[in-house]
This record gives sequence, structure tokens and C-alpha cells, in this order.
Amino acid sequence: MAASVDKRNRIGRWYFGGLASAGAACCTHPLDLLKVHLQTQQSGKLNLIQMGIKVVKNDGIMGLYNGLSASVLRQLTYSMTRFAMYETAKKHLQADGSQMPFYQKVLVAGVSGATGGLVGTPPDMVNVRMQNDVKLPKEQRRNYKHALDGLYRVVKEEGPLKSFNGATMASSRAVLVTIGQLACYDQIKLMMLKTGVFQDNIFLHLTCSTMAGTIATFLTMPLDVMKTRMMNAPPGTYATLMACAVDIAKAGPMGFFKGFIPAFVRLGPHTVLTFVFFEQIRQIFGDDPPQEG
Repeated sequence: MAASVDKRNRIGRWYFGGLASAGAACCTHPLDLLKVHLQTQQSGKLNLIQMGIKVVKNDGIMGLYNGLSASVLRQLTYSMTRFAMYETAKKHLQADGSQMPFYQKVLVAGVSGATGGLVGTPPDMVNVRMQNDVKLPKEQRRNYKHALDGLYRVVKEEGPLKSFNGATMASSRAVLVTIGQLACYDQIKLMMLKTGVFQDNIFLHLTCSTMAGTIATFLTMPLDVMKTRMMNAPPGTYATLMACAVDIAKAGPMGFFKGFIPAFVRLGPHTVLTFVFFEQIRQIFGDDPPQEG
């Protein structure tokens, strides 16, 4: 019985979150790829299923995994950074056995997300390019061999600064995602354990991660809607992000949450799988908590 308690109370190492996120990315990559194809289609209004059929018809089943190496590399930079910073800070702040108040979790998650978003921008850009490459005419395709080749060629052919194109937007979104995922997951899990009804098992992990994924989607939707609106608007339509926000708000606050279900379909499963993998890795390979006395 003691061994069972120790297993559930094991402490995660700094890199566990990155490994868990990479594993989740391998499972959800086709959804991410189809999302990029839907956002970048120039004509037509294909839905998710129609786009999936089109990709498989043109490139085979493996076409759904174009850019997988970049997606995994993104998680091993972006998610590993934010999980490492968050878990390390949490370990120090809870060294005396106390629990971090929620506002501290939010602050730590925000800083961790901003840093992770910046670090993960180059592989994220390569990821989008590799996923979208099959849609370009053959003479315009970049044909990156893999993620590292893509990073090398971007720096060599376009300059180091180009690899951080879009870093501000990526970091802003990462702040909201990390607060929704890490801070809210921790808080929901703590509250549910305190009820005495739940145990620290996979059912609890699934429940908490689903709720955290929903919150993360809710927090990021306004930014995603504004980004998509600005990307698709004719040049000069919006001078600033605030001008875009004001325009969307004219139709009411729900205008910021258009497409919530498709957004959750992408972010929700990734969040759930990330935390299920993370908790399993922690319980199997984590460090035993220090013994009292």
C-alpha cells in the first residue's frame, strides 16, 4: 500500500512535460495539419473531413503526417521549456509542503508560456511550412528533408531573424494556453482531490485535462479569431490588433468565439493526451518524494 502511495506522489522531472507533449503531438498531428490546410485554403470552403479526404487522396495516408518531425521538435522546445519552468518553479515554491495559491500558478504559467512561445517560434514556422508544402506547385515547394534541415535553411537563406517571424503572436498565445493548461489543470486537480471523492488515477487525469483543454480553448479563442481575421482581411483593413478587436466586437462578444468546436477539437485532445502521458511518465519514472523525519 505504501508503494502505491509513493507511486502516485512521485515528483516529475523537468523534461517530462516535453516528452509527454511530443507523444501527444504524434497522435494529434493530422488534426493540426488539417487545421493549417483549412486556414490557408485560397478558394473553396472545405470542412475538416473533406480536407482530410483530399489530403489522403492526393498524398496517401502518410500525407496526414507531413511535417511531423517539426511538430515533435516544436514540442521539445516550446512545451519542454514551459513545462520545465513551471514544474521547477512549483517545486521550489512548494518545497515546504505548502500549495501555491492560484494567482502564483497563473503568474508562473504566464512567464513560462511566454518564454516557451519565443523558444518554439522557429520550429513552429518550419512546422507550418512543411505541413503546407504539398499544397504549393512543385516548383515552389521548399522540400525540407526534416525539421532540422528546415531550420538550417531558413537561417541560411533568409537570415536568423526570419526564424522568429510571428514570435510576438506566438508568445501571447502561449501565455494563454499555458495558463489554461498548466495552472488550471493543477488547480482543478487539487480541488477535486480535496473533495475526497476522487483518487489520483487516470479517470481524474482525463477529467481535469478535459476541463483544462476547454478553458485553454476559451482563453485563446479571441486571439485566434483576431489573428485569422487579420490574416484574411485585405491589406490596410486593420491598422492594429485593437482595430480588429473593435470591429469584431460590433457583432457582439460571441464574435470572438466563432469556431469554438473546431478549435477545441484541435487543442482539447492534445491537452488530454499531454497530461495523461505526463502523469503516467511521472508515476512510473518520477522521483520519490523526500521522506519526512
